[in-house]
Amino acid sequence: MQFSTIVAGVMKWGVWGATFSTSDYEQIIRESIAAGVTTFDHADIYGHYTTEAEFGAVLGREPSLRTKMQLVTKCGIRLVTPNRPDYAIKSYDTSFEHIVASVDRSLKNLRTDYIDALLIHRPDFLMEADEVAKAFDRLKTDGKVLHFGVSNFTPSQVSLLHSRFPVEIHQIECSVLHLTPFLDGTLDQCQEMGILPMAWGPLGSGNFFADEADTRIARVKAEAEKLAVKYGVSTDILLLSWLLRHPSGILPVIGTSKPERVRTAARAGEVVMEREDWYRLWTASMGAEVP
Repeated sequence: MQFSTIVAGVMKWGVWGATFSTSDYEQIIRESIAAGVTTFDHADIYGHYTTEAEFGAVLGREPSLRTKMQLVTKCGIRLVTPNRPDYAIKSYDTSFEHIVASVDRSLKNLRTDYIDALLIHRPDFLMEADEVAKAFDRLKTDGKVLHFGVSNFTPSQVSLLHSRFPVEIHQIECSVLHLTPFLDGTLDQCQEMGILPMAWGPLGSGNFFADEADTRIARVKAEAEKLAVKYGVSTDILLLSWLLRHPSGILPVIGTSKPERVRTAARAGEVVMEREDWYRLWTASMGAEVP
């Protein structure tokens, strides 16, 4: 698998955020690629099922850009929206038919012949692992998807699916403010099984930049600001490098819609954080020293 160290999350590029025009999409795509951020994270539901097609309009206009990027997308959530009038209630669907149909639609929307990685967006409580494996196998055989994974699964759910088909990627919420994956076995499992973790919300889902910070965030910010001075980088780069320091190989998925923030985030890979400094941020987040 070949993905960039920092992944550009596109969720807020469309109607759920910046409402980019096609020219805006092209600008941030080009600037991201120029900065070394070549992996773009989608989901079929983003923008109420519109963002993939808006992004794909750029590839329709400039097909050569496809060879310079990796596309990740997710499926499995049935979102209630006028764009899906048949969906009466928000639910999950990991049936063979739904997965294959979702990928075919994503391929059409993104103007591409293949997707680099497909993830099941959320755990489906009615998931039949054999059926998901059947869909993955069909998509791989047909050359429509190169790699497969999940998002927001528990370790046991990953193990279940992995027993039927190799899980290669696990996208999870993970940051110095969300330490659960370090504690519940998720990142241990990634190392054990060779699964690549991607972290959404790597900057605390924007909480670090809120006007009013609670006591915990204030502690982390204070420590991060001191370390940022030591390493000669901005605080957000420092916090991303904290994730990159972990031996599981975490790839942060940044959700910004500002090209300058993408360029800044790309520098996180230049920082090699010392072990004690990593634990300074852990201690600030926990509010106590390690046992």
